[in-house]
Amino acid sequence: MTSAQSDDDATGRYYVIFDVDIHDVARYRTYMERVRPALEDAGGRYLVRGGDFTVYEGDWTPSRLVLLEFPSQEAWESFYGGPAYAEMKSVREEVSTGRMVGVEGLAPGR
Repeated sequence: MTSAQSDDDATGRYYVIFDVDIHDVARYRTYMERVRPALEDAGGRYLVRGGDFTVYEGDWTPSRLVLLEFPSQEAWESFYGGPAYAEMKSVREEVSTGRMVGVEGLAPGR
């Protein structure tokens, strides 16, 4: 690692994949409007939010895919378990169900 590289560049980014079933679209939209600024303040960003998908293998049929990128796993966990997201998370849990996994990305050049 050169001195110009940050620790985040050395370990790679952290990605969260969320497959969500929405039960109350109006309230979920309110959640989405509120969560984006908090997510961005924590260093996160959306890479995918819904849209068409194609299943190439297996029997997984996602409802709505969301792909998030964070600078690190620690940044994600601070956001997800932190006070800024606590109230929004409870709303999301009331109006949707989902499956969520996180995975560390490869360091640049790997």
